[in-house]
Amino acid sequence: MAPSTASPAAPARPAAPVGVPLRDIVPWAVLALVLGAVLIYFVGAEQGATSLISGTWVHEFTHDGRHLLGFPCH
Repeated sequence: MAPSTASPAAPARPAAPVGVPLRDIVPWAVLALVLGAVLIYFVGAEQGATSLISGTWVHEFTHDGRHLLGFPCH
């Protein structure tokens, strides 16, 4: 087999990190916090005296999630 005639590659420059402005992150972070708080409320506290929605459909809908996350419900 013939020796390779390819020239050696130039030394690779490390890629510079791309800066993301804080004003682009803040709305998404706030949305994530609000959705997370609503999710934790419905999974962990939407029952009994703290219930905002009458009936048991929210409890039944989130029942398995409660047990999975360690929230008591019985």
